Amino acid sequence: MDDLPDTLDRLTARLDALEQRVCALEHPAETPAPAPSYQPASLQAEQIAEEAPFAQAAGVFSVLGKAMLGIAGAYLLRAVAEMSSLPRLAVAAVAIVYAIVWLVLAARVKARQWLASTIYACTSALILIPLLWELTLRFKLLPAPITAGLLFAFVVAASAVAWKNDLAPVFGVANVSAALAALALSIATHDMLPFIAALLAMLVLCEAATCCNRGLALRPLLALATDLGVWGLVFIYSGPANARVDYQPAGTAELLAPGCILFLVSASSLAFNTLGRKRTITIFEAVQTLIAFLLAISSIFYFRPQTGRIVVSGLCLVLSAASYAGVFAFFDRQENRRNYHVFATWGATLFLAACLLCKAPLWQTVCLGEAAIAAILAAAMLDRVTLRTHGLVFLAAAALVSGLPAYTFNALAGVVPPAPSWNASLAALCAVVCYVAGQPTEKQHHGPRLPHLLPAALAVCALAALFVQGVFWLTALRIAPDVFHLAFIRTLIACALALGLAFCGSRWQRTELIWIAYATLALVAVKLVFEDLRHGHMEFIAASIFFFAVTLIAVPRLARLGQRT
Repeated sequence: MDDLPDTLDRLTARLDALEQRVCALEHPAETPAPAPSYQPASLQAEQIAEEAPFAQAAGVFSVLGKAMLGIAGAYLLRAVAEMSSLPRLAVAAVAIVYAIVWLVLAARVKARQWLASTIYACTSALILIPLLWELTLRFKLLPAPITAGLLFAFVVAASAVAWKNDLAPVFGVANVSAALAALALSIATHDMLPFIAALLAMLVLCEAATCCNRGLALRPLLALATDLGVWGLVFIYSGPANARVDYQPAGTAELLAPGCILFLVSASSLAFNTLGRKRTITIFEAVQTLIAFLLAISSIFYFRPQTGRIVVSGLCLVLSAASYAGVFAFFDRQENRRNYHVFATWGATLFLAACLLCKAPLWQTVCLGEAAIAAILAAAMLDRVTLRTHGLVFLAAAALVSGLPAYTFNALAGVVPPAPSWNASLAALCAVVCYVAGQPTEKQHHGPRLPHLLPAALAVCALAALFVQGVFWLTALRIAPDVFHLAFIRTLIACALALGLAFCGSRWQRTELIWIAYATLALVAVKLVFEDLRHGHMEFIAASIFFFAVTLIAVPRLARLGQRT
C-alpha cells in the first residue's frame, strides 16, 4: 500500500507520454513541441536500461560494418594489383599505408569503446598479415628480412599510437598477430633467422613496456612464440645437413646468437624487476628464464661442440656466483622469501652443473667437497636451513662422483677392494669435516638433528669400510682368509661401531649417532641371515651371534646413559 502513490504517478506519466506520441503521429505539423513533464527518477532509469542494449547493439553493428568496409577496400587493392599494370610493390605500399590508417583509427577511438578499438586493430592486422604473406611467398616480391622488418615496424607503429592512451587492445592485437605471422613465416619461407630476430625485437619491446606496467598480459604469449622460434632453429639446424637442404645456410655465430640473446633478455628483465624494482619473482619469470637458459646452452652444445662443455661450465659457475650474491646482498633481508629460495636453488643447481661438466673426477670431488664444507659452515654461523640443505646436496654429489658408496658397499657386503681411491678418501674426509662443522651452537643445540644424519652416515660407513679392509689385510698377513673369516670380521666391526656410536651419541647428545647405531643393529641382523649363516663355520657363526647378542643388549643401555647423566 505504501508504494501505491508512486505506482500511480508512473502509470500517469506513461499515459501522458503515450498520448503525446499518438498526437504527434496523427498531426505532425500541428502538434506543438511537448512541454517537459516531470518523470520520476525510477521511470527515467528504467527507460535508459531498456534503451541501452539497443544502443550497444547498434554501435557494435556500426563498427562491424565499418570494419567490413575496410576489408572490402583491402580486397579492392588486391584486385588492382592483379588486374592493372601498376607495379605491385606500389600497390603493396598503398595497402600497407591503408593498414596503418586503420591502426590509427583504432587508436583514435574513445577510451571507453574498447570493442571498437579491438575490431579496428583486428581489421588492420587482417589487411597487413595476408598481404605480407602473399608478397613474400606467392609473388616473391619481398625477401624474408624485409617482411620481418615490416612486421616489427607494424608492432612499433601500434605501440606508438597506443602508448599515450594506454590502449591495450591495439598493442595486444598488433603483437599477437605479428608474432604468430613471424613464427609461421619462419617455417614457410625456410629462412628462420630474420623472423626470429623480429620475434626477439618484439620481446624486447614488450619487456620495455612492462617496465611501465603495460603489456603485462602479452609477455607469456610473446615469450612462448620466441621460445618456439629459437627451439625450432636449434632443432632444425642441429640435425644432419641433408635434412635441411631447403633452409638458408647459417654460420655458427648466427645460430648461437638467438638463444644467447633470448637468455640475456630474460635474465636482464628478471634482474631489473627483482633487484631494481624489488618485486617478487613470478612463476612466469622463473619458468621463462629457465627455458631461455636451456635453449642457450643447447645452442652452445650443438653448434660449438668442441668448446661447449668448457663454455657452459664457466657460464654456470658465473651465474651461480651471481645468484648467491643476489641472495645474500639483496634477498636475505626481504620479508617475502620467494626470491631468496628461487635464487638460492638456482645458485646450487648451477654450481652442481658446473662441477659435473668437469671431466676430472678428482676436481669434481674437490670442488663439491669444499662447497659442502663452506655451505655447512655458513649455515651454522648464519642459522640458514637453505644453506645447510645445499651443503648436504653438495656432499652427496661429492660422495657419488668419488665412488665412495661403491667402495663402502664392496668393503661391507661384496668383494673387499684393494685400497680406497683418493677420491673416496677425500669424500670421506669431507663428510667428517662437514659433520663436525655443522654441529649447532649452544643456542641451536635443541634444533632438528635430521640434517646432521647424512654426513654422519657417510663418515661412519667410510670408517667401517676402512676398518674392515684394515683388519682383513692384517688377517691376510697370518692366514689366507676365507669367506667365513670375512663375514665374522664384518660382524665384529659392525657391532663395535654400534656400541661406539651409541656411547658417543649418548655422551655428547648426538641423536643422529644413536639412530645410526640402531640402523647398524638392523643391518647386522640381516647380515647374519644372508651371510654368516650361509657361509660361516659353526664356531664363527656362534661367535657372530654372541657378539650380536651382546651388542643388542648393550646399545639401548648405552643410549639411555646420556639421559641419566
